[in-house]
Amino acid sequence: MHQGVIYALLAAALFGASTPFAKALLGDVHPIVLAGLLYAGSGAGLAIVEVLRFFFVQRTKPIAWPSRGDWGWLAAAILSGGIVGPILLMFGLANTAASTTSLLLNLESAFTALIAWFLFRENFDRRIAIGMAAILAGGVVLSGRVARCRSLPLLGDR
Repeated sequence: MHQGVIYALLAAALFGASTPFAKALLGDVHPIVLAGLLYAGSGAGLAIVEVLRFFFVQRTKPIAWPSRGDWGWLAAAILSGGIVGPILLMFGLANTAASTTSLLLNLESAFTALIAWFLFRENFDRRIAIGMAAILAGGVVLSGRVARCRSLPLLGDR
């Protein structure tokens, strides 16, 4: 299997596991603090990867810094996706079931692709449409199952 595919699957698994773990921590940690800790951990992990790349990979590519005109877009992305988004996610997670939040987070990739297609005129082909349809279908199937499971009486409920 291609190394990039392995990294993508590992990232998806870690991202999927983060919601239940975050939900468990929200009883003891304020949502803003937890959002900060999660992103500080992400930054620390990337720093470790960069240090390891520097010492163990012979020909690392230099960091491509944004051009002068891109700094405003980068600042907006950091503010919305790195600060406001995670804080709102933790507040939403504090008030919603982890299963519901996980299903909604799965739809995030489809909505991101739609935004990229409509607003930024990104490439949109049959493979992307099929992937988005599969994500949506999986969410519908799982949400229907969750709804049915909640409507069934538990063994102790009579």
